[in-house]
Formats: sequence, C-alpha cells, structure tokens
Amino acid sequence: MNIAREELDSVLKRMGILDAVDAARYGSGHINDTFKVETARGTRYILQRVNTGIFKDLPALERTVRRVTSFLAGKGVKSLEVVAYEGPWRIYKFLEGYASRDVVDDPSQAYDVGRAFAGFQNALSDLPPPRLDDIIPKFHDTPDRLRQLDEAAAADAKGRRAEVADLLSFVDSRRAEAGRLAALVASGEIPERVVHNDTKINNVMIDARGEAVVIDLDTVMAGSALSDFGDMVRTSTASAAEDEADLSKVFSRREYFAALARGYLEGAKFLNKAERGNLVFAGWLATFEVGVRFLTDHLAGDTYFHTAYPGHNLVRARNQFKMAESLESLRGEYEGVVRELLS
Repeated sequence: MNIAREELDSVLKRMGILDAVDAARYGSGHINDTFKVETARGTRYILQRVNTGIFKDLPALERTVRRVTSFLAGKGVKSLEVVAYEGPWRIYKFLEGYASRDVVDDPSQAYDVGRAFAGFQNALSDLPPPRLDDIIPKFHDTPDRLRQLDEAAAADAKGRRAEVADLLSFVDSRRAEAGRLAALVASGEIPERVVHNDTKINNVMIDARGEAVVIDLDTVMAGSALSDFGDMVRTSTASAAEDEADLSKVFSRREYFAALARGYLEGAKFLNKAERGNLVFAGWLATFEVGVRFLTDHLAGDTYFHTAYPGHNLVRARNQFKMAESLESLRGEYEGVVRELLS
C-alpha cells in the first residue's frame, strides 16, 4: 500500500511525534506497513499501519499487544515498547542496537532463535486469565488451510489453476498426514499454550551481546508450542529465503537444525511427551502449511501477502514445497538429533 509522506507526518503529529524529519519503509514483513521514523532530537521510532484486511478486530489486537508487552516488562523481559496506539496506527520505540535477518548464515544464529522463542514461551507461561483473544481464528489449523485452498482452486478467480496442477497434486498426496497435529490438539494430547504463532527468523532481533527480543506480537494467541517450533525449523534451517526462485538452492540444513533444536530444548523444559515426539513432524507441517497458504493466495489473486512482482506467491509456494520435500528426506536423521538432545 502506498502511503504519502504527508499522511505519515499527519499521523505522527496526531500521535505526539512533532519533530519527525524522515519516515522510510523498514523491514521485510509481508502484512503490515512499517516505517522507521527519524526525529530532529535523534530519537527513533517504528511507525506501523496494521493491515485491517487481515486484523479485523483492532481493539482486540491492541489489547493483546499492550497486555503482552506490559506483562513481559513487569517480568524484566525486554520487549517492544508501545508509545502510542490509534486505530490501525501504532508507534513503538526503535530497538537501538538490535538487528534481524531473513536467512540465518551460521548455526549459532539458529541456536539463538531457538533459545529466544523458548524464553518467550517460558516468560508467558504464567500469563494470568483471561485467555488471549483469537486474533486470527484457526491460524495454524492445517485442515482449515486446506479447505481454503480447495475453495480458492474451485473459484479459480484469476484463471491460475491450470498452471499449478502439479502443486495441487503435491498437496493432495499429503492431506492425510497434514491433519495429525490438529487431531492431537483436539484430543488434548498436545496442550494449549500461549505462543507467538509466527516464529520467522526475522521476528527475533539480537544485539551484539546476544540478547534477543521477540517482535511482531500480532499473532500471540493460545496455540501449540509445536507450531512455534515448526516455523523455526522452516525458516532457521532453510538454505535460502522463502522466495528464492532457484529451487536447487532450497533445502534444510542439518547442522542448523541441530543448533536450533539444542537452543529450543535447553529452554523449553515444559514440553510433554507428545510435544517432544512431534518436534520434527512440526517442522515439516509448518513448511507444508505455509506453502499451502502461498498457493491459496496465488489462486485467489494475491489478496493476503504483500507481493513484489507478478507470480511472487507462486514462487514462494514452490519454494516451500521444495523445502517440505527436503524435510521429508531428513526426517529420520532429524529424529535422531532430537533423541540425542533429549537423552
């Protein structure tokens, strides 16, 4: 979405930032519009416009963000600091000295990601009632994601179904397995916890001392810890960005998985037997599910994720399904890594 500088200046002044000298696009998020704001006095902020097409209950979203950040601050856990909130617009203090990345390029960084999200889950494990709002209902309900794909394929709004017949066949051959985690959650074998729900590598910011801050709190809800770990596997073990078009460059890296799992399991002592037994499966499922989501958006006309060029979501879908195939081939090896860490 194009937003004029005049509108940004007006929003900033209305929300109490009177000396802004620059506001530039920032980060690589797919959903919200994010800007880094420079001020005359040297203080910097993050200004964000929430995507109201996706986050439809803005009061619930604000309630969640304020509740989570204040609870973490009360525990002495560094988090985002809300400066102002007004409808779809919000301002955070800029995290000086912290940086994120889209692809990890050293196993130690994968370890840091696992440790960061385990710490985040631990810090929120005693969040008192009431239950957090379901900001996006069924966010990690894979059977429901498949239902949405089927509807998009049937509607074929942009006439794109024929070009993705191979991907639809790929999905069909894996449907039965895709419902496994949802069934375990429904049975209670895998418990509901407060989790981040979008644990991409670029949602962790780390400073030079190795201190980590988890950001992008819009999808913090009740859910499965395995959904969090699964998305870490998807992003932190990947050899390339999720929109790399050269599929020969796309695969999961064993040493990165071992480091990620070590960092996560060192902190996530709360996991029960069913959760520990499905860690590797969760990595495959998260990757498959995101591929389904990209494919659904491509068929629907690119209405959900930000795209940089025509066919961007199709490139992403093919990328994620290639990554899922890599995880399938490594499943036995990764199970061995987890067993060794748990022993």
